[in-house]
Amino acid sequence: MGVTGIGGFFFRAQDPEALGAWYATHLGVGAGEYGTWEPQAGSSVFSPFKADTDYFDRDKQWMLNFRVDDLDALVARLHAAGTDVITKSEWDMPGVGRFVRIHDPEGNPIELWQAALEGNADEA
Repeated sequence: MGVTGIGGFFFRAQDPEALGAWYATHLGVGAGEYGTWEPQAGSSVFSPFKADTDYFDRDKQWMLNFRVDDLDALVARLHAAGTDVITKSEWDMPGVGRFVRIHDPEGNPIELWQAALEGNADEA
């Protein structure tokens, strides 16, 4: 059906070089030439939210969600680097996975998601 995946994510930044370096250093995203990144195969969610949602910052039009394979290790690295990590038990969903929220240095919201193991509805 036409579209086969996301070919890029482009956004404005006050300091594009510094922000790009932050994503590459702390999340491993965009470290290649021209900001390329080779994500692992997997599902992605494309979901518009109501304009008044409180699921993410009301003054932002978008929120990135990155799949991760070891949320606890990444959270520890982010904490060590001085990044605030927001956790809420209601964000964890049995059969779906665990979620935390961070913000990049320019205040853009990022959700990190460790998917539940397939076939284990009890793991969140």
